Amino acid sequence: MRIGLIAIDGCFGSAVASVIDIVRVADGARGDVDPRIDPIELAILGPKRRVTTTASMTLSVDHPLSESAEFDVVVVPALGTLTAAATNDALQSRDARSVIASLGRLDDATTRIAAACTGVFAVAETGRMHHRRATTSWFLGPEFLKRYPTVALDLDTMVVVDGNLVTAGAAFAHIDLALSLVRSISPELAQHVAKLLIIDERPSQAAFVAYEHLRHEDPIVVEFERFVRARLDEPFNVAFVAQSLGTSRRTLERRVRAALNLTPLGFVQRLRIERARHLSATTDLTSAEIALRVGYANAETLRSLLRRERRRS
Repeated sequence: MRIGLIAIDGCFGSAVASVIDIVRVADGARGDVDPRIDPIELAILGPKRRVTTTASMTLSVDHPLSESAEFDVVVVPALGTLTAAATNDALQSRDARSVIASLGRLDDATTRIAAACTGVFAVAETGRMHHRRATTSWFLGPEFLKRYPTVALDLDTMVVVDGNLVTAGAAFAHIDLALSLVRSISPELAQHVAKLLIIDERPSQAAFVAYEHLRHEDPIVVEFERFVRARLDEPFNVAFVAQSLGTSRRTLERRVRAALNLTPLGFVQRLRIERARHLSATTDLTSAEIALRVGYANAETLRSLLRRERRRS
């Protein structure tokens, strides 16, 4: 496999470094796992000969962007921005526009595109994510949906694969993205690399989502999240919750869908699963006791939802 890692001035330093290190460790270890695994080549692509990341790390560019189509996978790392405004500005830079143009010329049949964090915005700019599943940094979800409303955004999942597109969540999800690429070559090799580098499995971003962060986007959704989180052990009735928040059921459903890309019930189920996992890891409660604390009458219902979430991840 030939992997081309795009780098431009100001891209997130640790993101670039983590992809480089994981891919090169995988290439070095492939013979120990299975000698039949072909070499894994990684090269830096960019709009100029040398680029500097946010960590002041200088990279020599191996190939110009015009040669991106020669690679099996093209990886787009984070742009190095932390806010919606800064991300939008970065997408208008000359280097970013050249990256977007080069991505737009790639053939879906021959080249996979992998991106993480704000790098997913650059891929979405090409229009190739229309009606496809993707993920990005959880705290930029509202801006992403506003900018690309036809993308099926999943902010829970750490890595989303949809055909030839692979996307990952916030900055350190580049680790998960790189492992996903290695896993596509050999699951055994990916597992071996994870053990060598002590990389824990993190299938979901849900544990990191702080919905209070969306206050400036939609206060109704923030209040909804607070209301149901305080009552996860109670039966959920969307009409009752809407009335308690001083809004209509239809408005609540529409606003939750727009902000989170979930139905109110779907969101409550995610919160219950998150709470159940936390209780399982931090207490000695039985499965039945945990189920009651998160609003389910029996443990089997909860176990069924957990199995479904694992399959989604």
